[in-house]
Amino acid sequence: MSTTTNADLFLFNGRITTLDSKHPNASSVLVKDGRIVAVDAAADSQRQPGTKAIDLKGRRVVPGLNDSHLHVIRGGLNYNMELRWDGVPSLADGLRMLREQAQRTPPGQWVRIVGGWSEFQFAERRMPTLQEINDAAPNTPVFILHLYCRALLNQAALRACGYTKDTPNPPGGEIQRDHQGNPTGLLIARPNATILYATLAKGPKLPPEHQMNSTRHFMRELNRLGLTSIIDAGGGFQNYPEDYAIIEELHKRGEMTLRIAYNLFTQKPKQEMEDFSRWIRMTGPGRGDDFFRCNGAGEMLVFSAADFEDFLEPRPNLPETLESELKGVVSLLATNKWPFRLHATYDESITRFLNVFEEVNREVPFKGLNWFFDHCETISDRNLERVRALGGGIAIQHRMAFQGEYFINRYGKEAAEHTPPVRKMLKLGIPVGAGTDATRVASYNPWVSLYWMVTGKTVGGVSMYPDANRLSREEALRLYTQGSSWFSSESGRKGAIAPGQLADFAVLTEDYFSVPEDQIKGIESVLTVVGGRIVHATDEFVSHAPPSIPVLPEWSPIKIFGGYGAPLDIRKAARAGVPVEQHRHSADCHQHGCGHALKQLFTAAEMARNQYADFFGLGCDCFAF
Repeated sequence: MSTTTNADLFLFNGRITTLDSKHPNASSVLVKDGRIVAVDAAADSQRQPGTKAIDLKGRRVVPGLNDSHLHVIRGGLNYNMELRWDGVPSLADGLRMLREQAQRTPPGQWVRIVGGWSEFQFAERRMPTLQEINDAAPNTPVFILHLYCRALLNQAALRACGYTKDTPNPPGGEIQRDHQGNPTGLLIARPNATILYATLAKGPKLPPEHQMNSTRHFMRELNRLGLTSIIDAGGGFQNYPEDYAIIEELHKRGEMTLRIAYNLFTQKPKQEMEDFSRWIRMTGPGRGDDFFRCNGAGEMLVFSAADFEDFLEPRPNLPETLESELKGVVSLLATNKWPFRLHATYDESITRFLNVFEEVNREVPFKGLNWFFDHCETISDRNLERVRALGGGIAIQHRMAFQGEYFINRYGKEAAEHTPPVRKMLKLGIPVGAGTDATRVASYNPWVSLYWMVTGKTVGGVSMYPDANRLSREEALRLYTQGSSWFSSESGRKGAIAPGQLADFAVLTEDYFSVPEDQIKGIESVLTVVGGRIVHATDEFVSHAPPSIPVLPEWSPIKIFGGYGAPLDIRKAARAGVPVEQHRHSADCHQHGCGHALKQLFTAAEMARNQYADFFGLGCDCFAF
């Protein structure tokens, strides 16, 4: 996709939610030079004879979704190597997928299942056992990441990593052992996830050509779900500029289908000042263009401030060096007018962070600096007031949808009712942006996050929040569009379908504003437009779809299973060419809201092949968790 070539586009006969207070609903929109120039009557009158016109056929249209916290640059480098359990409704299906992929994976490569799932989404409501993993993949190394809590490795992976009875526990982590002292395959984060990520980093990487292909497929997967922009929060083992070379090259080639504003995440404990001092000389906030630009620092500023949530373990006590180390980095950033973000889960940690911020602010005022916290699940009313006084924002994510059950078990249901206290944030006028924190904790699917904000439920169906801390559908959508734009200093440039704004929007499979709440999480896009260019199209718009690209390497799990929910949704499987077992209706389908059309069934059945005829035990398009 070229980011410079002009493209006129006229969309009509739609139900367009503009999120523009001056014109909240529309039926048509006109795009020129990558921006929206008019809606409704003005769009009709300005349309030229040569303008490409698309009949929306009454579909709901929303501004392009914008995830304020997604690790897309790192995720893109690895996407084609990962087997996704996101949205898989049963552990039995997950294990079948694992077994099949292990047989397809060549020697020297691993099978990776890296986050985005919870045992509570499974019908069995349990974790896989180490024995099940070893039975499914006796010879191919398997690494399964579960939240920030633990990782499960089969015996082949233990051998590949060199973990033996003589391997000591690393700082902050535990290698579980049997009664003879041999590693079992379970790695436990105590108190942080360093052992998990360090082990994952031992696996082989894709070559650059495949990393570019992988990143393109990940962007297209996000486009499929209606995402047009994201803010990248950096990540461990994501070095700048080395690990940004692939996305830089795709940007130069004009092959980006997703707008990315990136933050820089320090990589070296006790050397954080050196990292940021070097990066300040190399780049700066706003450097780039509307498709790829530097956004600032974080979400890791200093390692002593890392309060990663793991609700299976007690809250971590951060070291006494936190204040002095954090002050040095924040002072440096504020002096150089670098916006920053900081991972912050627990109110106790947030109190200490704010003490530092207030001290720095007295010396180097934060005014005009779009700084913000990420997460803030347990932030107190007092600290919300302090954030507002300093002009900060809060980027929230649906991490609690994946581990709310753990939080309730440790801290109680009452404590969980405002985790995070979104309604209080909004009442105070604090900027709030929505997102996922994908791909290693929660799923990248924005509709699961919107479902969580609207229903207050976990992916396991547990109701966490009272009505007072739930959002209306429009409020949630605003946080995922206009709200997130503040966090990349782009307020007024994106987030609404209004004249002058970037022409980013999504045409939806279902009407977000009228479908039953449980069906929100099943929404996708049938037509996604970024900068006036169609980057995803399917169903009645398939003739407008951009050319397909191959999946590399040939053994990639994405080639067979696709991304979120694809293996178990018969419609998506048919579109992707993934053969599935022919579905038979039963009473269970109606309990889950299954609504197949016969044409869809026969299309998918026709594509079935003997190799996979009995593979998927749940070939239903029930969007179960």
